Amino acid sequence: MKTLELKGSLRTDLGKKATKALRKAELVPCELYGAGENIHFSVNERDLNKLLFTPETFIVKFDVEGKVFTSVMREVQFHSVTDKPLHVDFFQVTEDKAFEVEVPVKVEGFAVGVQNGGKLAVNLRKLKVKAMMKDLPESLTIDVTNLGLSKSIQVGALDFENLELLNAKNAVVVQVKLTRAARAAAMAGGAEEAAAE
Repeated sequence: MKTLELKGSLRTDLGKKATKALRKAELVPCELYGAGENIHFSVNERDLNKLLFTPETFIVKFDVEGKVFTSVMREVQFHSVTDKPLHVDFFQVTEDKAFEVEVPVKVEGFAVGVQNGGKLAVNLRKLKVKAMMKDLPESLTIDVTNLGLSKSIQVGALDFENLELLNAKNAVVVQVKLTRAARAAAMAGGAEEAAAE
């Protein structure tokens, strides 16, 4: 899994006024937990956007005034109108302990159902996994080559080495939807067969 390095500044004043001043200065209030005592700090919004506006998942290494913390992003609060990040929660991770993180799904192959006129739909772009840091892939590759019309792949059918999938087993990850054109072709085919008999 890719690593992103960011610099942070410790926050001593956690009041509303101080938080407002931070956001005005284009700094985003953050909190790191999982390290015993929670650490409050701020990060430059531009730097943080590299992490927020990407389909990829990163292990984040924070340098907060000389102290380095390894973490994963847990939760982001965005402004309802401007879409600017208001607050971000991070969870500290270590190499010797398994932790939960979302990993992007990568689809490969030309599905049989798509060749027959269907449309491929990726319902879950990321899957929640539990794993050790050394076992985390950059993405989870799912081969859809044999996926036929109206067929789907559920979480329960997937298996990745050294990873525990935490999503519901019956959650549909990817499916081939029947389009109007494919449905019409199937019906026409059925009508021709009936006529031939």
